[in-house]
Amino acid sequence: MKAIDNKELILALEELESEKGISKEYLIEAIESALVTAYKRNFDSAENVKVVMDNITGEAHLYAVKEVVEIVEDSKLQISLTSANKISKKLDIGDTVDIEMVPKDFGRIAAQTAKQVIIQKLREAEREIVYTEFNDRKGEIVSGIIQKADSNIVVMDLGKLEGVMPTKEQIPTEHYMVNDKIRGYVLDVVKGLKGTPQVIVSRAHVDFVRKLFEFEIPEIYEGLIEIKSVSRDPGSRSKVAVYSTNENIDPVGSCVGQKGVRIQNIINELNGEKIDVIEWNNDPSIYIASALLPAKVMAVDVKEEEKFAQVIVPDDQLSLAIGKSGQNARLAARLTNWKIDIKSESQFREMIQNMQEE
Repeated sequence: MKAIDNKELILALEELESEKGISKEYLIEAIESALVTAYKRNFDSAENVKVVMDNITGEAHLYAVKEVVEIVEDSKLQISLTSANKISKKLDIGDTVDIEMVPKDFGRIAAQTAKQVIIQKLREAEREIVYTEFNDRKGEIVSGIIQKADSNIVVMDLGKLEGVMPTKEQIPTEHYMVNDKIRGYVLDVVKGLKGTPQVIVSRAHVDFVRKLFEFEIPEIYEGLIEIKSVSRDPGSRSKVAVYSTNENIDPVGSCVGQKGVRIQNIINELNGEKIDVIEWNNDPSIYIASALLPAKVMAVDVKEEEKFAQVIVPDDQLSLAIGKSGQNARLAARLTNWKIDIKSESQFREMIQNMQEE
């Protein structure tokens, strides 16, 4: 049966394989499936049929698949053992046999139907390729042009795909405008309506800050400096703990850069979000004191088992250590993963005095 120009078809499939990376075998399976659908729909057939296409010549053959039985009850699905043995003496009851068919006018109908299904399969395959490509980019930073921006969602053009930034992934202090170019962190890749891949983008995620540091600071990208922890209130303040095993490298100075150039690039990307870069230390008391920057700390008493730290600060540093609405203390606690209680020197002395009186 010549439903299509066989040579042209094979050449086209080979071209698609080389240009778009869609395997020839996958497309042949799609065509075979399309031809089966075309036959059943156009000939209103209840037969069990299959199509086999030669992947070299492009010739397609339609077969009725029938079960070998002793007594035929449904001629569309069954064949008697006597008739089957005329095809092959090796066939026995329970076996299946393929009987080639050449329906009238099927070639023209099948070609039209197959073309439509092939186009659909091509689109599906291309979507899958793009999905895989972007799925491998989860955790990376991408750039896009804003296509839509309202109170609920920001939609970005990422080239091959659409990026979506839900409200919770937006920086609360930012205002997004159509045609603006912005960067975001690839949080996830999902399949939307009709299987179209959609990239979930975030600018509020803590790892967006982490990735910006990797992007801007070569020593982090090269592994000479390690980011140990990040805590963040998007649009307001972030704290980043860095460390280097190389004694010749100043991890904080390298991140800040000469005259603050490096850190300023990150702050600009985050539209003015304040960033505290602190040096990680294996000693929790030193680490916690650094985490409370810009406040100065007098003493830190730690309880290792409870991961609890009592911090004493000068009276004039208390509000700075706690921060507006408790932000500085909260971010320090998240950064270190310790519970932190901050008291001023006066409060601590009063507490000690009360304990002595009791």
